[in-house]
Parts: sequence; C-alpha cells; structure tokens
Amino acid sequence: RVCMPPPPRTIAEYDRTAPTREATETATFALGCFWGPDARFGAIDGVVRTRVGYAGGTDPDPTYHALGDHTEVVQLDYDPSRIGYRALLEAAFAAHDPHRQPAKRQYHHIICPETGTQRETLKAYLDGEGYAREDVATRIEPLSAFYPAESYHQKYTLRTDRTLLESFEAAGYEDEAIRESPAAAKLNADRAGREVAPIPELGIGTAPRGGRE
Repeated sequence: RVCMPPPPRTIAEYDRTAPTREATETATFALGCFWGPDARFGAIDGVVRTRVGYAGGTDPDPTYHALGDHTEVVQLDYDPSRIGYRALLEAAFAAHDPHRQPAKRQYHHIICPETGTQRETLKAYLDGEGYAREDVATRIEPLSAFYPAESYHQKYTLRTDRTLLESFEAAGYEDEAIRESPAAAKLNADRAGREVAPIPELGIGTAPRGGRE
C-alpha cells in the first residue's frame, strides 16, 4: 500500500500530463454497488479516469436517495492505444455472474455499449465465449444518459483517507476535479487494495504490499 500521500504538486503534474478526455474513449458498466467497480477499473493499466453514477432508467435527475428505476454504474475513460474495449469487457464479465441478475434494480448488471464498434466487439466477445444471448441475464442496452453520483460516492476509498484527501485539497481540487482526476483513479484503486501497475511519482508500487505502516 501507499503509506505517504504524494505532494499536491505531483498530483497536479500527473493529471496535467495524462491523456485528455478527447484522446480517450468511454465505457459504462453496471456491476453492483459502484464503489468496488470504481476501484477495480481504476487499477487497470490504460484506464485514465473513472466516475460513478446512475443510468439505465427513465426517471429524470436521479439521486442516491431517489434513484427511481436507475442502476448504479461506473463510467471510465480509457486510452485506446493502451487497452481495447474487449479487455474491459473481460474485466466486467469476470466481476459478475452473467447468468444471474440481482433482484434489486439498483444493483443490476448492465453492459452499455456506446458505439457501433463497441456493439460489434461485445457481440464477438459473447459469441467467442459461448454465451448464448437467451442464457445471459445481464442487461445489454445502449447508454441513454449518465448522471454523476453525489461527490461522497466518487473515489469512495480515497475519501476515507483524510491525509490523502488533504493532498488533493491542497492542490486546489474541488469535488468535480477529484472525480475526474487520473491520479485519484489510481490512488483510489491502490487504497482499495487493487493491484495497480507501479507509478513511482504517486508512490504506488514503491512500498511493501503488506499493509500500511
């Protein structure tokens, strides 16, 4: 685990040099409570940003306490020069049982292909893995809208580490900036116990993994 938070200047520099939103593509998945998937995908090399929110329903402006018919989802920006949509699908299907759908709609499993290429990749993946469409309980549907969740849900594990959060605040980050921060995505994943490729400038992978000192 990371023991000491990176300096505020280091956080800002890491984010400044990360791929821009325009240089990335977006993928959205619903895999149960969104805190875990936020960390799971944030740990993956090639995933630049993550954010959690609500999608899959019709009610306008959902909130955590007035979710309506929406579901908790994680949305991620990924660098297509480093990772493809198929690899993200593999991670998504490894994270849930596609033959079983939770009873509570809030925690449904949904794959939301957003482009024709993603739809074709998903079809090829299902065919290649031997998933008969009629046997897959996971919902597969286009993303009609994404509503970001409240700030306290964004990078949830990072926010439980007050010292680390203070480094972002000292760098001038407000809630939306933390949500969209590439550094926050990696540090949140590391704090949650996920295996993140070493990022020395953030202190990830430079300390023994036996727990915090």
